[in-house]
Amino acid sequence: MRIIDIIEKKRDKKELSKQEIEFFINAYTKGEIQDYQAAALIMAIYLNGMTEQETTNLALAMAYSGEVLDLSKLNKTIVDKHSTGGVGDKVSLILLPLVSSLGIPIAKMSGRGLGFTGGTIDKLEAIPGYKTNITINNFIKNVENIGISMISQTLNLAPADKKIYALRDSISCVESIPLIASSIMSKKIASGAQKIVLDVTVGKGAFMDNIKKAKILSNEMIKIGNLANRQTICILTNMDEPLGYAIGNTLEVIEAINFLKGKMPKDLKEVVLELGAYMIKLAGKGNDLEKNKKKLLEAIENQKAYNKFIELVKNQGGDITYIENPNKFTKSKFIEKIYSKKNGYISSIDAKKVGNLSMFLGAGRNKKEDRINPNVGIVLNKKVGDKVNKDDLLAIIYLDEKEKCEESKKRLEEIIQISEEQVPVPKTILDVIE
Repeated sequence: MRIIDIIEKKRDKKELSKQEIEFFINAYTKGEIQDYQAAALIMAIYLNGMTEQETTNLALAMAYSGEVLDLSKLNKTIVDKHSTGGVGDKVSLILLPLVSSLGIPIAKMSGRGLGFTGGTIDKLEAIPGYKTNITINNFIKNVENIGISMISQTLNLAPADKKIYALRDSISCVESIPLIASSIMSKKIASGAQKIVLDVTVGKGAFMDNIKKAKILSNEMIKIGNLANRQTICILTNMDEPLGYAIGNTLEVIEAINFLKGKMPKDLKEVVLELGAYMIKLAGKGNDLEKNKKKLLEAIENQKAYNKFIELVKNQGGDITYIENPNKFTKSKFIEKIYSKKNGYISSIDAKKVGNLSMFLGAGRNKKEDRINPNVGIVLNKKVGDKVNKDDLLAIIYLDEKEKCEESKKRLEEIIQISEEQVPVPKTILDVIE
């Protein structure tokens, strides 16, 4: 078998066999196929697409290109949650301790943020002392002992996906549904969960900028899950404006703590409850989604979820005094407040532009090697649809570099759009695909 024949076949819009896909993945992972050859095949896939069977075979080949986590020793149904990325997305910090507090084990491997999308690991590492890099044995022991562990991807999971993702980025082939679907599902399959709930974000601050593309992606991932014997549900959520109010690592941790204490922004609450209700259902703990949402709210009201978060942080070396008193977190050096210059209604807060501004402040990274500043970011005071009066506080910018103050203020003032006409509050849950 030769890579040039495989490239030629896909160039001519023919379907690749399972054996051809496995040959490409194995040889490319080992370095036996050159980047320029892999780039040619990836471009052919980008231009000509893949069948459902090809996409599934690609996901499985990438999943098994490295280590696969075996969670069978836990003797329980493990439900994983994954988001396709967004701005202000602190859902995992809230949802996973919340679900765990109801007796459903959580074994979560997360990634770091890249570009305008934040990463759960960066947020956890904003908590002083919290260890995200622990052994797999300790990871599994933590789940056995307290019902939850959240760590960075320490295993050599889906190494082929890492290589192909970097290549896709360098040749402008990121936005390909078969390649996105196989990338996400390869990591989920390798992570060992039997059931998967996917938060597919849609809008300006998401990879899928419209609902049509998001539905196609969701159906692809569900089919991959079914063929890989992993029950998968996709929940489409709105990412036109940032989720919740806080954007930035420490700021989002504080918002998550406040949420678990009962202070729940409406859009964030809807996403957490919807995803959580389906996680409970997939775990076999209740088929009635509305009853499941009530269970989740009760766990917040009686502080079981908040106490589980403290237990998680303490168990992984974090200083829980920061959770008990968020005022202890290091403050940024400068604070800039944005006020409304007129009366009206908030008509738009472009999530991608807010994400890019937070990256400019130092809260995100352009390259994986970039260091981030956990203390900087933005806290909104208004959401789309809210009424505002002249001189109302719209947002606060937290930053450490004085020279960025004026530009940051100017950019955020332009991002927060105000209209004279009332704008309806956007729908948060756009669709559920099973």
